Amino acid sequence: MKRGLILAFAAGIAASLSTAASAQTGPRQPPGMQQPVLRDDEQIMPSQILPAPPPPTKPKPKSKPQPAAVETVNPDAGADAPVGVAKPAASKPAEPARVVTCTGAFAKASGHLRLAQAYGVHNVEFSQVNGDDGSTLLASVLFPRDPKRRLEVLWDDDNERTGTRMIVIDGQSTWAAEKGIHLGMPIAALEKLNGKPFKLMGFGASGASAGMAIASDWNGGALDLLADGCKVGIQFKPDPKASPAVVEAANGNKEFLSSDPAIRAAKPAIGQIILGY
Repeated sequence: MKRGLILAFAAGIAASLSTAASAQTGPRQPPGMQQPVLRDDEQIMPSQILPAPPPPTKPKPKSKPQPAAVETVNPDAGADAPVGVAKPAASKPAEPARVVTCTGAFAKASGHLRLAQAYGVHNVEFSQVNGDDGSTLLASVLFPRDPKRRLEVLWDDDNERTGTRMIVIDGQSTWAAEKGIHLGMPIAALEKLNGKPFKLMGFGASGASAGMAIASDWNGGALDLLADGCKVGIQFKPDPKASPAVVEAANGNKEFLSSDPAIRAAKPAIGQIILGY
């Protein structure tokens, strides 16, 4: 028993000496690379040679945490909207088309109250409007403070404000009559709607129609009579770039056809629309 302890102790001293010698003669082997210390009567077997440890590996960099997916939610979308999918924003209700159809609020039997019910009491005002030769008339005015939505309606009975007499579209108004007739429409386009040339008086020199040419006869065309006995009257203004000589050639009390070269040379467009019963 003692002999085994002595041999083990001696082996430990020999290992310490071998380690010290290695430190003096060369680089120290890392742990696990030291070969076992053998006695003189022992041989090194291949299975006793410890394999070299694998080279140290660098730690893999930690991946950055990915941000959480953001759900696209439209506050205007309903509760049935699928998660992650945005519903298109709810569109505003379309404004009613501004077209005078000679029916409904613009029918012959209409009145101020009917207009207020259709377009809102705050959007209709009964006031004075300009008439021929600087005179003034009473009319119900739709959207009086908005030039693009302004429309004047004159009544047969001003006291009761009933019985549509005429509806006037002028200035900057974007209202249109039936068949798409609107301010700024060229005379050639209106002639096409009528289906044939129509008659008009030349550009006036004075009065309410100064500088304007007035359609006088639709010549049996499609514009001769609109729905429900409603008639359309048109006044034309020449192109601002037309020379005075060109306008003068179509001037006076003479009646022209819309296809007349003298009229076409002035390039007239609609400057006022009057619908009446």
